[in-house]
Amino acid sequence: MPEIPKFALTRSVKIAALPATYAGRQAWGFGKRLGGKPAEAVTAELQARTAEQMFKVLGELKGGAMKMGQAMSIFEAAMPEEVAGPYRAALTKLQEAAPPLPAESIHAILADELGEDWRTRFAEFNDQPAAAASIGQVHKAVWHDGRVVAVKVQYPGADKAFISDLKQMTRMGRMFSSLVPGMDIKPLLEELKDRAIEELDYLRESRNQRAFAAAFEGDPEYVIPHVLAAAPHVIVSEWVDGRPLSSIITDGTPEERDRAGELYERFLLAGPARAGLLHSDPHPGNFRITPEGKFCVLDFGAVAELPDGLPTAMGTLLRIALSGDAETVMQGLRDEGFVRPNVEVDPEQVLNYLDPFVEPARHETFHFSRDWMRGQFTRMNDIRNPDFNIGFKLNLPPSYALIHRVWLGSIGVLCQLDATVPMRAELEQWVPTFSAAE
Repeated sequence: MPEIPKFALTRSVKIAALPATYAGRQAWGFGKRLGGKPAEAVTAELQARTAEQMFKVLGELKGGAMKMGQAMSIFEAAMPEEVAGPYRAALTKLQEAAPPLPAESIHAILADELGEDWRTRFAEFNDQPAAAASIGQVHKAVWHDGRVVAVKVQYPGADKAFISDLKQMTRMGRMFSSLVPGMDIKPLLEELKDRAIEELDYLRESRNQRAFAAAFEGDPEYVIPHVLAAAPHVIVSEWVDGRPLSSIITDGTPEERDRAGELYERFLLAGPARAGLLHSDPHPGNFRITPEGKFCVLDFGAVAELPDGLPTAMGTLLRIALSGDAETVMQGLRDEGFVRPNVEVDPEQVLNYLDPFVEPARHETFHFSRDWMRGQFTRMNDIRNPDFNIGFKLNLPPSYALIHRVWLGSIGVLCQLDATVPMRAELEQWVPTFSAAE
């Protein structure tokens, strides 16, 4: 297998080819429509071809390119059904698989990180990777004391490639925006670029994982693997068998979907309260359901520090929004920095715009579905809708960037799961001030 392309020019050429090819396909589609082919059929074929090439290139490059593909994958549920199929197949491949590095490259990294005698730390080491992701791959091994472990190894040159990719892709917002109608992709790209350094720091990730493991130790519903050893580009942690969340999305029973959705949402909300940390990478490849039915979390590279838990204003505003008091919600948004002082916007339109975040909280249990999410995105993307431009008038404060990513991303995953989740009880337990007397 070839190694990850390290040189900026090589990677830039591959990434730059994507928008050029996209433009060519748009011209091809225009020609087909002029030739009398139905617009819907042309659009579907165009989307399918774009998805196939885009995610093939992103997957081969790994690094920031593949990370972007994974981040986009959680919004697959918002795509129109006639084009969702090709995307779904391509995105699932990104979530769980990527071309692995050869064994000799992995051995060299382990020698650099753990010492030339690295093999003495293991009773066994499987050269065939068990999983490959955006900036690293995982090998199954047996620790010297007999425990089965996961050895996560960062790709050589991933740091430079990761940052270079994200800089390139911030210039490609239009093409990525075509994946999900109604979504402004630029802030997501900017946020991914800003967080690149943190996700590349495996020592920081190991500290995050240790903190989560301590906070959830002994929990009957969750298992967080303990870290046994860590270096700047290697993490050794306990191996946990389990069924990927993406598998439950693909072929889980209704009961499995609902249970996975409940545990998934609870973990994301509970992290700030229990560990002072928010797990900030909600795509399904990071989660498993163990044979015992526990929810397992495997990746802690993207984590936001929230030592005081979720912002109290978040629960207060959500609770007030449920009452329909648009004026008070607007003032709260201004106080938190979501609406700049010199921006004038209609409070009722803002409340309508926030409906995807508010509606699940209106019900004791809420059924997240692809149809519901598509309806929300279609509504926001409809130029006839008076709320169409509201998103351009709102601001995302830096302190809420990862919270927003997790909140929106988790909605996308729950819709993929087609899960019914007891949202009201979870919000009341884990979101400060949400359960205050109404």
